[in-house]
Amino acid sequence: MDVLPGIARWFADPAHWQGSAGIPQRVLEHLVISAAALAVAAAIGLAAGIAVGHTRRWAALAVSAANLGRALPTIAVMAFVLPITAAIDPQNGFKVYPAVIGLIVLAIPPILVNAYAGIRGVDPDIVEAGRAMGMRGGQLLLAVEVPLAAPVIVTGLRSATSQVIATATLAALFGGPGLGRYLVEGYAQRDYPMMFAGVILVGALFLAIEGAFALVETVLTPRGAPRRRSVPAGQVAASGPA
Repeated sequence: MDVLPGIARWFADPAHWQGSAGIPQRVLEHLVISAAALAVAAAIGLAAGIAVGHTRRWAALAVSAANLGRALPTIAVMAFVLPITAAIDPQNGFKVYPAVIGLIVLAIPPILVNAYAGIRGVDPDIVEAGRAMGMRGGQLLLAVEVPLAAPVIVTGLRSATSQVIATATLAALFGGPGLGRYLVEGYAQRDYPMMFAGVILVGALFLAIEGAFALVETVLTPRGAPRRRSVPAGQVAASGPA
């Protein structure tokens, strides 16, 4: 089977670059559903992780919740919430909302854990120096702790974004939007060039996002400092009262 020439012909076909099923539209749908999930996950994960790292309170509970979130299969979360969302909105509640909720659950743990680890890892001497200068809790957090923890926080966002971009293809299983439609429809129609083209497009989008975050991390990381990798939730030692 001439799969590789078939893939090349599929990409060369102008019909695949226009219309509601065209590549630009599918890429846009994939980005929109991923961005919606990441926006909600970042709002929850950053707020919780920074608050726990700053106050050192409820750390054990936060890390345990992050571990639980990592253990939940995204497809299982989608299937669990689908009857509820479909009852609320028969259209988007079946095709869009389950995927977004599943991706939110997927993205929160790396964001939360890295935000917590980044804030907690700030040198206590620097924090004490800030207090000696008259800074209060909120000022210390915004002017000292968050800027110093920024590389680790961005690493968590990078990890979450990569996972969401790759997993957003599951939305197509319920008829949802995005690049996953090429995989599902290609498999159903035995159109293997379409299916592999979908894989290539998801991979290309993944690499583009990774490259953008790598550039941001390079800018935020001080020269000579080692780059921090995403912190697995299970490897974070929760200190302080739970």
